[in-house]
Amino acid sequence: MAQFTYRARRRTGEAVDGTVDAADRGAAVLQIERLGLLPVSVSAPKAGPKAAKPAPKTQRSGPSAASGAGEAASSGGGFQRLFARGPRRPKLQELAMYTQQLANLLRAGMPLTMALRSMESLSTKGIPSEVSRQLKQDVTEGRSLSDAMMRQGHVFPDLVINMVRAGEQSGALEEVLRRQATHFERFAEVQTKFKAAMIYPAVVCVVGGALVIFFMTVMLPKFMTLFDNTRIELPALTRMLISISNFLSGYWWALLLAMGAGFVTFRRYRATPAGRATLDRIVMRLPVVGGVVRLNLFGQFARTLSTLLQNGVPVLQALRITEQVVPNVVLKEAISATREAVTDGKTLAQPLARSRLFPQLMIDLIKIGEETGDVPAALSNVADTYENDLKVALAAMTNLIQPVIIVAIAVVVGFMLLGVMSAMFKITESIATR
Repeated sequence: MAQFTYRARRRTGEAVDGTVDAADRGAAVLQIERLGLLPVSVSAPKAGPKAAKPAPKTQRSGPSAASGAGEAASSGGGFQRLFARGPRRPKLQELAMYTQQLANLLRAGMPLTMALRSMESLSTKGIPSEVSRQLKQDVTEGRSLSDAMMRQGHVFPDLVINMVRAGEQSGALEEVLRRQATHFERFAEVQTKFKAAMIYPAVVCVVGGALVIFFMTVMLPKFMTLFDNTRIELPALTRMLISISNFLSGYWWALLLAMGAGFVTFRRYRATPAGRATLDRIVMRLPVVGGVVRLNLFGQFARTLSTLLQNGVPVLQALRITEQVVPNVVLKEAISATREAVTDGKTLAQPLARSRLFPQLMIDLIKIGEETGDVPAALSNVADTYENDLKVALAAMTNLIQPVIIVAIAVVVGFMLLGVMSAMFKITESIATR
């Protein structure tokens, strides 16, 4: 039996330091949890100088050799992992489901290790059971949940890790997990509404484009055979339509190559810092669509920063995480400048106003929050405001885009019909005059 020193917190958040006698670190963690405490750190006993001397000899024993072989095999697989494709990051809704299930287990009174063991058998789409198994193993060995999640960085973003760490320090891990679930559900709802608003216009564009191509490459050549047999001069509109059809039929491969080259060029330009910043700036300035994008970005910024601050994450660290979460480069630069200004001792509202990017309503509400000492609540009100405005803007954008697309397709179809019908009228007129 060895003596382990631990630091833990009660359900009320009170810090507790003590020692327990256990065979290993996992047994020590279990003893601490049975006391109704939440382990924060468990320190293993330090070996004395006499115990350290025989260490080289024990390395030759069977178990140690096997361990060394395992480490060598792990190192040898590093080269393969370098070229292996990384695992898929879970979606927002999947993270929300995982954190909500873990919070429910903790609320039921389960110790953390037992809750993580139960998470292995619960069905969570996008997060394999191996993740929960590894988390349980790390926590059993004495690591905190946030440190264990940090080792699973491909699954849990910095937002989750830092909020969990704040929950561990405050003794309110269950509440923090519930807030995380609510946060991710709100973001997933906004993404779903944005995608749903674009489904109908996308379907109309695809179907309309397919019909136009079918007419130009299949139907029009049959009319061209009829026009050639008449040997009359066709109207200019019909000749233009025939030229387009001949180009699509004879040089479709060149059109596909040009589209592929344009797509690759666009992707490469967008991958550069200057290109990404330019495109993000253009998107924010587009009519109708730009307004929706700005509302989404401002709401995402306010909601993320509010959630982090409400859970005790320091403001500088919260700004850094928010900068990573926001997808727009222009907004990232403004948040980075804000973080540097706050480091110099300025308030949050001053650098935001200096960027001339954030709306005055947001700045005024943040100022009020700073004066009242409740910035997280002010940011939460800002997020609610812009999320509600986003719903209205998405509905307005959808109602505007739909008729515009329908009119555009109608113009193209009308152009094709007019080209064919004008030729038919010309042929009928020529036959009547003979």
